[in-house]
Amino acid sequence: MAPRCWRWWPWSSWTRTWLPSSRSTQNFGQHFSTQEQTPQICVVGSGPAGFYTAQHLLKHHSRAHVDIYEKQLVPFGLVRFGVAPDHPEVKNVINTFTQTAHSDRCAFHGNVEVGRDVTVQELRDAYHAVVLSYGAEDHQALDIPGEELPGVFSARAFVGWYNGLPENRELAPDLSCDTAVILGQGNVALDVARILLTPPEHLEKTDITEAALGALRQSRVKTVWIVGRRGPLQVAFTIKELREMIQLPGTRPMLDPADFLGLQDRIKEAARPRKRLMELLLRTATEKPGVEEAARRASASRAWGLRFFRSPQQVLPSPDGRRASGIRLAVTRLEGIGEASRAVPTGDTEDLPCGLVLSSIGYKSRPIDPSVPFDPKLGVVPNMEGRVVDVPGLYCSGWVKRGPTGVITTTMTDSFLTSQILLQDLKAGHLPSGPRPGSVAIKRLLGSRGVWTVSFSDWEKLDAEEVSRGQTLGKPREKLLDPQEMLQLLGH
Repeated sequence: MAPRCWRWWPWSSWTRTWLPSSRSTQNFGQHFSTQEQTPQICVVGSGPAGFYTAQHLLKHHSRAHVDIYEKQLVPFGLVRFGVAPDHPEVKNVINTFTQTAHSDRCAFHGNVEVGRDVTVQELRDAYHAVVLSYGAEDHQALDIPGEELPGVFSARAFVGWYNGLPENRELAPDLSCDTAVILGQGNVALDVARILLTPPEHLEKTDITEAALGALRQSRVKTVWIVGRRGPLQVAFTIKELREMIQLPGTRPMLDPADFLGLQDRIKEAARPRKRLMELLLRTATEKPGVEEAARRASASRAWGLRFFRSPQQVLPSPDGRRASGIRLAVTRLEGIGEASRAVPTGDTEDLPCGLVLSSIGYKSRPIDPSVPFDPKLGVVPNMEGRVVDVPGLYCSGWVKRGPTGVITTTMTDSFLTSQILLQDLKAGHLPSGPRPGSVAIKRLLGSRGVWTVSFSDWEKLDAEEVSRGQTLGKPREKLLDPQEMLQLLGH
């Protein structure tokens, strides 16, 4: 059987690390006699949820051994494949994860797809506990006519393309059009808009792939519309990302003051982060810019705008029917109040010409294995505080536990809580007693199935190669895109 490698995990924006204090984080290892066996714990997924779960388990049980299985050849999930290349500070969390991986009680096993190369039941038989932390690797479909036309992509795939996700390396988006439309108004939508409009020379010193950089250098995209079904009060992006868009060199914002009428009074009662975000939007849309800012905008060759109260109805084909040439939007109005408000169509529509449509309306998890319960509507593994419903010894953390929402601190807290619950169950005797073989049994199974695993030291060889290639280009790294080339570099 030929070796393979795969997909990725979604997320958002992370910067700091912490561990909860209080009695809840006592060292559970002290409650076990020296005669007891080492708890063998398996984590599926090496993104933030997986690594934070492992970190907490290792810190709070002095003998626990944690194996992390990952379907990609390389670790770190969306920190590597989701964080925008111009946000290198967010990737510093990789240093923390590397410390965890270097523990002599932790091992990384890349190039292993759980559910295909090894079943969850086989993992449960080999370990005292299994934690599913494999993220939300799929995207929400638009489910509208024309979605399959060339020129229509998920933002997830587009992000994977410029970030070097192997499965998206052949995406080759056509950037020869004048206008792009992004559907959705979250941080991922703003990331994609920013990358499309950033002068390429500003990206040359980042870890964006050379293929993506070459395409962006040739890009003719001058205008990006970021479209949302609801209004300004319901946008999902944060103030940092908005500020970056407003200050983007060579671009000017296009906001319709009419969209913000009456908003001043309504934001007074909002929570502080939302209030600050709305105030910045309001100022940008309604206040006359100063002389310097006005001159900057006047000289800008590119533009971006927010379109509110618009819902995608159909991707419009070009006259020859061979690619996207626009999008038909249903005009909406809000029913209900605040966050609970729903966008309902008014019956009116408008057509927006564009040659590129990027759908950024959310991620969703996939079921991993027939033996694991899955809620397709919510896109999560059904659980109670991280304990998978009706499957003792099986846990989940991160987006597959709670859905694809939140930032790094949300994922971290969530993962620590799952770890805490697992350790409580261990202490209470709810997990299997007696020794478990752990990775010894699993590696034997994988070997018999022709699956080559990639260790963390293997990853460090690939990492050194990427850094070396990057140095010749003046970049922090040039990511390896071809799994076969990676395996060859490792001698497979």
